[in-house]
Amino acid sequence: MTPEDEKTPEGGTAGVDQSVELAVVDRSGFIESRHAGSAVVLDAAGEVAMRYGSPDLPVYPRSCMKPFQALTVLESGVELDPVQTVLATASHAATPAHIEVVLSILGRAGLSPDALGCPPDWPGDSRARDEVIREHGHRERLFMNCSGKHAAMLLACVENGWDTATYLDPSHPLQQRILATVERETGAPVVHSGIDGCGAPVHAMSLVSLARGIGRLRRAESGAAKWLTDSILANGWAIDGPGRANTVVIDRLGVVAKLGAEGVMVMATPDGSSIALKMLDGSLRAATLVALTLLARHGALTAAQVDDLRPTLDLTVTGGAAPVGTIRVSPTL
Repeated sequence: MTPEDEKTPEGGTAGVDQSVELAVVDRSGFIESRHAGSAVVLDAAGEVAMRYGSPDLPVYPRSCMKPFQALTVLESGVELDPVQTVLATASHAATPAHIEVVLSILGRAGLSPDALGCPPDWPGDSRARDEVIREHGHRERLFMNCSGKHAAMLLACVENGWDTATYLDPSHPLQQRILATVERETGAPVVHSGIDGCGAPVHAMSLVSLARGIGRLRRAESGAAKWLTDSILANGWAIDGPGRANTVVIDRLGVVAKLGAEGVMVMATPDGSSIALKMLDGSLRAATLVALTLLARHGALTAAQVDDLRPTLDLTVTGGAAPVGTIRVSPTL
């Protein structure tokens, strides 16, 4: 089947018959679960080097779209320090350090957390969540993993004289600029738009387009895009959280990594190669391993680098308190 022949089933992402097995879950020598999906690797020139499944079909990138949203904020004239820049593109764990930065962005805008349009949530970091519960706290918009992005959007509105009450409306000047940024960086028109879990517009695109856009950001030699990627690489803790997958990949490998809900993952390596993948079942548990493995097969990373990182990726399957299996890349790849 050629890309021209592929059809998106029912106006959505690829179907089972258009996907391939990307990972398996082994328990006691028995494959208990299988993760199907699609993936594409682009080389340092932005050309397709490896493809699996149907990477030409659209997906919602979910939080993998945050780098384009943060880039738009920067290009609107907002000056953010490196850590604030990373929070603008983060799916953060709401540790106290994360919350301090989000509050600093809101403070610059002269706004309180009540102005955030994202829904209330608990911190993703277990220690931070336990502390909130011990203090008889509750879900807050500030704790939602997208609050840094929303704070940066609000600051862009304040500094450009745009309405803050309607900043999530698809017709808002900021959201129209984000749409233009997405199409410019991915090199393709958006095929469908919807509303993300945080309330912001999300734009469907192919995995090829998504990987192309992330690769272009990584290869930028100047301007807001270089500031964004340099900030991420210097502050991996801010984009995710201590010990969490994106942070570990950034800090240990110098790879720009960004997860998205529903099993989407993007990465861009020091040489400018990039990968985008989508797990069909929406699970992220094998996404980091699959992405790193395919980048190593492409030659953008080494197998030794991936093996060294493997123990940090929470891939062990337990039976009681003992390890009895693992999550691993599908042998069919």
